[in-house]
Amino acid sequence: MIEKANILNPDDLERVIKRISHEILERNRGSENLVIIGLRKRGVPLARRIADRIESFEEKKVDFGKLDISFYRDDFGMKIKSDVEKTEIGFDITDKNVILVDDVLFTGRTIRAAMDAIIDLGRPRSIQLVVLIDRGHRELPIRADYVGKNVPTSRNELVMVKLKETDGEDGVILLEKEEDVK
Repeated sequence: MIEKANILNPDDLERVIKRISHEILERNRGSENLVIIGLRKRGVPLARRIADRIESFEEKKVDFGKLDISFYRDDFGMKIKSDVEKTEIGFDITDKNVILVDDVLFTGRTIRAAMDAIIDLGRPRSIQLVVLIDRGHRELPIRADYVGKNVPTSRNELVMVKLKETDGEDGVILLEKEEDVK
């Protein structure tokens, strides 16, 4: 893989988190009925950062959870999945506005699986989607309610999100497969 572009630096990422947090509060008229759920792996630290921002703006706690969708994926069983992690949602989502957070929106299949998993936990009032990067190429009719940045990509490109919590640094870069570079 060859680095093609720097999409977000650490300061950009912080601004995006702050903006999205404000947008969530504005759309939902505060944090009263919100729960924030991050998709494992990188959606979790993004969701935690958003929850922390909202809590600091509103000066009250927001329920926060972690969702693993491994068993809901339509490709489960097609490949060996060794990184199945525990879903940690210790609150009722019934009649709540669920803010679902993921790092990159691509085909939409991960989000479809996440919605199935959430519905198995209860009947939320709404599910709103936050993504750091929307790279296009949807295969399902899914769109994000809150987007950090739209980055049109080719299928030969990869968006790599790096977060302090998982990778030791913050940033988003665009990579291209070496054999496709001319």
